[in-house]
Amino acid sequence: MVEAAEGRVQKGILGWIERTGNRLPDPVFLFFWLIAVLVAVSVVGSLLGWSVLHPTEIDEATGQAQVIAATSLLSAENIQRLWVEMPATFTHFHPLGYVLVVMLGAGVAERAGLFGTAMRAGVRNAPKVLLTPIVCLVGMMGNLAADAAYVVLIPLAGIIFHAAGRHPVAGIAAAFAGVSGGFSANLLPGQLDALLFGITEAAVETVFGDFTANIAGNWYFIAAMTVIFLPVIWYVTDRMIEPRLGTWNPGMAGRDGLEEQSDRALTDGERKGLKRAGLAVLAVVALWLAFTFGPGTPLIDEGATPEARLTPFYQSLVAGFFLLFLLAGWAYGAAAGTIDDHRGLVKMMAGAMEDLAYYLVLAFAAAHFVAMFAWSNLGLILAVNGADFLGNSGLPAWALLAAIVAVSALLNIFVGSASAKWALLAPVLVPMLMLLGITPEMATAAYRVGDGATNIITPLMVYFPLILIFCQRWQKDFGLGSLAATMLPYSIGLLLAGLAMTIGWVMLDLPLGPGAGVFMDPPTTVQPTAPAVAE
Repeated sequence: MVEAAEGRVQKGILGWIERTGNRLPDPVFLFFWLIAVLVAVSVVGSLLGWSVLHPTEIDEATGQAQVIAATSLLSAENIQRLWVEMPATFTHFHPLGYVLVVMLGAGVAERAGLFGTAMRAGVRNAPKVLLTPIVCLVGMMGNLAADAAYVVLIPLAGIIFHAAGRHPVAGIAAAFAGVSGGFSANLLPGQLDALLFGITEAAVETVFGDFTANIAGNWYFIAAMTVIFLPVIWYVTDRMIEPRLGTWNPGMAGRDGLEEQSDRALTDGERKGLKRAGLAVLAVVALWLAFTFGPGTPLIDEGATPEARLTPFYQSLVAGFFLLFLLAGWAYGAAAGTIDDHRGLVKMMAGAMEDLAYYLVLAFAAAHFVAMFAWSNLGLILAVNGADFLGNSGLPAWALLAAIVAVSALLNIFVGSASAKWALLAPVLVPMLMLLGITPEMATAAYRVGDGATNIITPLMVYFPLILIFCQRWQKDFGLGSLAATMLPYSIGLLLAGLAMTIGWVMLDLPLGPGAGVFMDPPTTVQPTAPAVAE
């Protein structure tokens, strides 16, 4: 039996979701179980002779498309590869390098207090009439701060709503919807882009060889998500959730001294730190502009085709975000007094790596699943056959991508980790859609829309119990069902808005980011295996 926080048995769909999800293993062991299934399927596929014509490679002896057959993972060659190449399999996993580099800088900004202070400054003096949209916007921008947005902004939003004479739980709900429901929405690429596009890059390479991901490949798309999601969260909060909660009654609170933490003014050191951080951000932006347009243009490949000239710039963005977060955090900490000297800075960078301990374990499992999927050739076989099926179905591209949004949203109810889900889906979805003429960037964008929408209604989301505690500080009888029911209108609204946006984006063929579009020429082949999807 599953019990809500106040001791009642959780029944109905929410109880079923919680019971079912709790039976799933940890994502790390989920990958190990999937590896076991993958081994069994590879053996069956090898015995049955599963094969396809490779969409891009030609057999030099025959001049025909090369036949790719399923390979048993229990073959001597693959067993040797597993044990001999294990260190390289792990360390060459693309998301690993991206995330470690970005987090070295972001960890300093978070530990120095920059993210928390910036969020407090963003919402503290908000006009009452604009309180909800400002909380939502800061929440979506707060995704750059990863966990800090959950532990700083969401409880702070309840305090600020209370100070404005509004229901604190409405503030918590609005902030939770912005931070978690709008998880991919942002005005700037950040840590999540580095993580997801690293997995996308690995997925492309399992079938088509060398590929370099552009972590700004969804920049325009996620910025548009921010603009579209903002009025949705604003409307649901002010017109649906707050009226449903009723008039705030302070007698309902169980705040445990929460008001003492409250809406304190920024100190002189914090204000000075924010100014210094802003100057550091401007300095990094100016430096990158100089590298791009200045003498020698080191971030532009002058000898490449027009489409590829900015490739070095895109490849440099991971380092750019590392430097931006590092220098901004250092500048803030030095002014605010949270970083004493360079030893304190190094200690914060080391602490950021400690926070990634679980991610490193997950990455080890995911790296081997992705690599073994490639060794078995099952990814290519599924991609080509899936592309054949979908191409022959006559479904337009917008319908295929809308289906990906829906599947991602459903899967997210049971598997909360964005990286774990994408590591499972990307090796099949990305190559398959490429064969249908849809870019890896568009596949990633569609996944992101579905991934965020249902974060806020599943008890399996890691921060869901924490949000429940925040609510119970203000309303003692607020249970698990209360939180899920409060967040359900947000989830439905964000999912519908995201679906509409995805469909419209595809039909209008809008750019997803610098150098990234919706459609591409399918990888060339001697005998086309799948027609391009109709635009």
